Amino acid sequence: MTQVSTEEGPTAPPARRGGGPSFAPFALLKRLMPTGLYGRSLIIIVAPMVLLQIVVTYVFLERHWQLVTERLSAKTVAEIALLLSEYEENPTPQSAARISKRASDNLGLPVAFLDGETLPDTPSSSGGLLADSLNDEIRQRIARPYWINTTQQDRYVDIRISYNDGVLRILAPASHVYASNSHIFIVWMVGASIALITIAIIFLRNQIRPIERLASAAESFGMGRDVPRYRPQGASEVRRAAQAFMEMRDRIERQIEQRTAMLAGVSHDLRTPLTRFKLQLALLGDGPEIAELREDIAEMERMLEDYLEFARGHQGEASEETDLGELIGEVRDDAVRKGHDVKLELHGDLTLPLRRNAFKRCLTNIVDNAGKYAPHVWVTAIRDAEGDGGGGSIDILVDDDGEGIPEEQMEEVFRPFYRLDAARNLDKGGTGLGLAIARDIARGHGGDITLARSPMGGLRAIIHLPV
Repeated sequence: MTQVSTEEGPTAPPARRGGGPSFAPFALLKRLMPTGLYGRSLIIIVAPMVLLQIVVTYVFLERHWQLVTERLSAKTVAEIALLLSEYEENPTPQSAARISKRASDNLGLPVAFLDGETLPDTPSSSGGLLADSLNDEIRQRIARPYWINTTQQDRYVDIRISYNDGVLRILAPASHVYASNSHIFIVWMVGASIALITIAIIFLRNQIRPIERLASAAESFGMGRDVPRYRPQGASEVRRAAQAFMEMRDRIERQIEQRTAMLAGVSHDLRTPLTRFKLQLALLGDGPEIAELREDIAEMERMLEDYLEFARGHQGEASEETDLGELIGEVRDDAVRKGHDVKLELHGDLTLPLRRNAFKRCLTNIVDNAGKYAPHVWVTAIRDAEGDGGGGSIDILVDDDGEGIPEEQMEEVFRPFYRLDAARNLDKGGTGLGLAIARDIARGHGGDITLARSPMGGLRAIIHLPV
């Protein structure tokens, strides 16, 4: 009898209310951030500088504007109070004219004493830094009924003070009552920011360019293309990385050359006894036993070719600009001569750098395998201009209407010497290296080969190549 534990398990985290996805601001910010080192470095430099400029502009400019405006308003109201007190000591037309002329000449304030006038019925200006400052100063220094308008005119502020028999009207210039030159500070800060950002862009561009060259060289080397030697440039860390890459490339090329030389020697040593065997069999005449021995020797030669081709890989051949459509056409023609029914469909510009002979071997292995086990084969080449790497990509689809292979073995068949026991053996009668060689060549060009179910009912081989 199975016992059921009554102990409580770990406490589950509380469920989110509403059941919807949680808000992840950092994930959103990560998606909006540029992916390149140049863009991210520029943001690291520019963002703090812009943020600092904004904070300084708001804090300093706001306080500066408020303080200057308050002092200018206080000075202007003090001058008005002085003029009004002087007039009240001698409230005559002659005194009003003399005070008005003195205020205009010495203080720059147009002043008029309007006997018999009253304050306007419209509300006085309120709200805003200037209006609040003037209201406070007039209440404290003059303590009389007043009316101000700070918005009706752009160049003047209309101030009216009531006295016993009339109204004192002052059209104070805007520059007398509030700070009007704040734009100079803003222009200076914006100009300085633009200059700093321009310098940062130029400097970063020069620092990022060697990294881009190194990345391009590594990418080309990974695609099996020739990488010319270049002089390391940039920061010391970038120079060290470039020097390490070139030394690594040289070691890999030396290793490949040594392996190729060794394989050439092995090939020569093995072919020599096989040739002697063939000559001795030719001298023995014909017979059933002799025919079987000749078939065995031919099989040994094919196996030797496969082994050497797999060990040699795609090296030993320089990349050249190749019309892939023309190359696929040659493979199709060869397959048709072998008795396979192959249909071809090409889309877009299919020109790219390839090791032509090696890639032809890759295509031949895939198409021949499809033709062995299916009555019909379809080869489609498509160029995708929006692919990875900026230059797009090319996909070659090889479909057939055969029996296919089990889905769980679609990756296993790429292992060297792997042989299927199912009805469809992709390398029947061979060494089990056909697909391994094909994938090795595709990956040597920076691409890959994958298998999937074909819409035609059989197997689909997808050869993906970056351009």
